[in-house]
Amino acid sequence: MRPLTFLTLAALASTAQADGREIDYRVNDEAFTGYFAPADESPRGTVLIVHDWDGLTDYERRRAEMLAEQGYDAFALDLYGQGNRPVETDAKKAETAKLYQDRERMRELTLAGLAEARAQGAATPTVVMGYCFGGAVALELARSGAAEDVHGYATFHGGLATPEGQGYGPDTPPILIAHGGADEAIPLEDVTSLARQLEGAGVDYEISIYSGAPHAFTVLDTDRYRQRADERSWSAFMALLDEVLPQQ
Repeated sequence: MRPLTFLTLAALASTAQADGREIDYRVNDEAFTGYFAPADESPRGTVLIVHDWDGLTDYERRRAEMLAEQGYDAFALDLYGQGNRPVETDAKKAETAKLYQDRERMRELTLAGLAEARAQGAATPTVVMGYCFGGAVALELARSGAAEDVHGYATFHGGLATPEGQGYGPDTPPILIAHGGADEAIPLEDVTSLARQLEGAGVDYEISIYSGAPHAFTVLDTDRYRQRADERSWSAFMALLDEVLPQQ
């Protein structure tokens, strides 16, 4: 395991060895392509990564490799389908809208990604994390309570609104919410509303708000990237993993 104290996350991402592999899998009659990065040694657990509205790209692959170097099996799932990686903003909005409007399919595809990770040999104890749109998906799964052996959830600059008729149960595993103070896409009102819901349900949660961080502040090599917020939120995520997926 490489100590983060000696490398920035950007440096770690650029030097992480690409030992992962693309995984083609099917959900019913549809084809999908995920990415599996196994830990070099006995894994401490698995991190299931849910992509942002771009679909599964090199960004999620790099994060998977970073997690593998920290001793976790990492599987980045695919919610859009094989070869479907939208580029234009309108196309990205259209793809996310399909799943926001069909929550049952969103959950089904997420659970299918988790099942495929385990079919590939990923360790059973799991934490589900997501970026932007993927953060909203992670919370959708948390509310559903449908995933077995999931020990925690994390969302990075993700959608936080709870659909009407849904809620968090008292047995929901711990949730980490990493939010940018300068995020103009997800208002702070959504953060406070979520905090009230989680308090009311008795869920173990942590919310960190990073000053000056815009939406998508963890996305490397972009003008939105904020190193301080990225590194602090990653450290918080590592602490969650240490807590809920302890070394055996």
